[in-house]
Amino acid sequence: MRWDNLFDDLESQLEQELGAEEGDLHAEEERLRLGRLTVRDRVIAMTRPGDGASEQLRLGLRDGSAVTVAVGSVGRDWVVGELIGARRGSCVVPLSAIAVLQPTPEQLVRSVVAEAAGEPAVSLSARLGLGFVLRDLCRRRAAVDITTASGERSHGTIDRVGRDHLDLAEHDPGVPRRAASVGRIRILPFSELLLLRF
Repeated sequence: MRWDNLFDDLESQLEQELGAEEGDLHAEEERLRLGRLTVRDRVIAMTRPGDGASEQLRLGLRDGSAVTVAVGSVGRDWVVGELIGARRGSCVVPLSAIAVLQPTPEQLVRSVVAEAAGEPAVSLSARLGLGFVLRDLCRRRAAVDITTASGERSHGTIDRVGRDHLDLAEHDPGVPRRAASVGRIRILPFSELLLLRF
């Protein structure tokens, strides 16, 4: 009878150890999965529409300002959408300009259960870099308002886009880009761009 109790006790201890080991393995797998997530992965998961509408996301930018964006698309290193609030219009936000994401509780849950994006990216926009988006604005001769990391705001037309910078011809809002209306040309590195509104 004592042997039966001893074997029952040993069996119970073995089951507990196996359960603890399995729990530790699951916890380690979860830590590894979370370790592979990028800000981009989490933004995509947070803004995946649940009801067919664009999901709004509150972003804190590196200059301390905050914007709310109804996200339309997420690229390799940018977010494009519509600004919500006092400053309305279409916008581009480089991912490097985001200092903090301020998700709703539901967005937070979606972002944590997200999977890391695999390479190659499946959608075309996911493979396109910020330079491509800026070249499109340049081709369309769209007037843009640019906010830089130093807090400066400029209005003008993008004249050309290099690998890591753009040339902005500054002119008054509502005035077409003409040589006579250009006040100055500024070369802005992509790393200084916080928000482009067009």
